[in-house]
Amino acid sequence: MSEFAFTSNVTIGQYVPGRSFLHALDPRVKLLGFAILALSATFVGTYLGNVVLTAATLWLVVLSRLPLRYVLGGLRPALPFLVAFLVLQLLFGRPDGEGSPPLVQWSVGVGPLAATVTITPASLRLGFVAFARLLDLVVLTSLLTLTTPVTRLSGALEDLLAPLARLRLPVQQVAMVFTIALRFVPTLAEELEHLMKAQASRGADFGRPGPLGFVRRTRQLVPILVPLFVGVVRRADELALAMEARCYFGGQYRRRSPLPVPRITDWATLTAALAFGLALLLTPWPA
Repeated sequence: MSEFAFTSNVTIGQYVPGRSFLHALDPRVKLLGFAILALSATFVGTYLGNVVLTAATLWLVVLSRLPLRYVLGGLRPALPFLVAFLVLQLLFGRPDGEGSPPLVQWSVGVGPLAATVTITPASLRLGFVAFARLLDLVVLTSLLTLTTPVTRLSGALEDLLAPLARLRLPVQQVAMVFTIALRFVPTLAEELEHLMKAQASRGADFGRPGPLGFVRRTRQLVPILVPLFVGVVRRADELALAMEARCYFGGQYRRRSPLPVPRITDWATLTAALAFGLALLLTPWPA
């Protein structure tokens, strides 16, 4: 049943104590740095730019002093979706390269249902960029939660959104929703693992380990989505009842422990992240 061990492969929402440089950073700086790198990954659309961003992401993994295998293991649950997204971008992505000569072209279907599938250099670049972009975002999100307790992330988000409270934005409630969403990622993985083990014990075949085993497994996950959704709604209802039973309420009367004042290293790190993001966005990378 090791092929059903989703919980051990989920890194988003988990926290690993440590004494690395990333662990010691102010959580507000980490949130702002994550936002800068996420925006950079969203708008950089070249091969070399994404290679540089991926290298910087792996360098952050080294700075966290976390096992590289463990951090990259968080990509396993998302790998089928990343590959499917890559294939869709290759087959149907048509950015600015309609006039470029096709690399691969073949016909599928018969008669009026026939269609021509074409892969151009532009669609190949779009597929690579989309794959690298999603990979970077998953690793960065994992690093954010692996090096910071969720409660400190919630407090950091509340501090960053504090100016919006004057516009009647429920800042504390937004931070609480953010905290619950992160905390529920491992819970969803555990729920999915239990469902797949129950279905396998009843004879369901989710594919065997192999190069293309994830294709059949992804297809077999479709019938599990309904009970998974029902389980999510049930857990959300139980959480709401538990919070009401403990007289939870948000707003200005709720207090929390204040975060420490950012240090010089925190400001220097934020400046370096901003400079790196601007360099990625403003550099004319070759296509």
